[in-house]
Amino acid sequence: MLAARIITGVVFGAAITGALLFARSPVTAAVLGILWLAGVWEWGAFAKLPAAGRAGYTVLFAAAMAVGWLWLGLQGLGVLLVAALAWWLFALVLVVRYPRTFSSTFVALAGIIVLLPSWTLLVRLHGNDALGPKLAFTLLLIVWAADVGAYAFGRLLGRTKLAPAVSPGKTWEGVTGGLVTAGFAAAIAAQWLMLPAIRLVPLAVATALISVLGDLTQSMFKRNVGLKDSGKLLPGHGGVLDRIDSLTAAVPAFVVGLWALNLIG
Repeated sequence: MLAARIITGVVFGAAITGALLFARSPVTAAVLGILWLAGVWEWGAFAKLPAAGRAGYTVLFAAAMAVGWLWLGLQGLGVLLVAALAWWLFALVLVVRYPRTFSSTFVALAGIIVLLPSWTLLVRLHGNDALGPKLAFTLLLIVWAADVGAYAFGRLLGRTKLAPAVSPGKTWEGVTGGLVTAGFAAAIAAQWLMLPAIRLVPLAVATALISVLGDLTQSMFKRNVGLKDSGKLLPGHGGVLDRIDSLTAAVPAFVVGLWALNLIG
């Protein structure tokens, strides 16, 4: 199982790295779009949709992606960003107040607001300017570093449960370790990007902290229907959602931070 997890992680990471750093934005959008659509299909199980319903749900999402890619202007992106940030504030309340039962309709609608803004904002960030691909990859680097740090520190030092009703394995010690490793990753990335570390590192730490909410939110919806993993597509990891859940919350936070700190136009 560990070998499968490592191999899958390396292949998955290499594919995403190649798409972000070396492909043109339309290709990157397509590669990420395939991943997000796989995540939408998996989310359909959270909403207890039958196969036909999941297919329709996925097609509807694909149509929304096309609108977001082709016709959504700057003002529309701003609205999408505000909606995403509002959702994650609401999601924090849901996680804190869990357990409770969610209806299929609510879960299906939640999937749209979780997944659509994150994909749209990530691909728009990638195509923003010459620095866009590197910034998009830096975001993934921050989230990956946070995940690795949280796992390592949690295994070694974890004592205090973070949200036992939602994810019993997560601890505050693990989260703290993840924030530290995310900060180190951002400090290195700042040199590569030639951006001030004094601004990028705090943004990375805040982004890593918010990314935990994406993970917890997916765990909450999985528990609502008694699922351990979102799917079986990635050996040793579960489903695609199990790999991009942190990103769904991290992307809006990172983008708004870049704008607020005048790191992008």
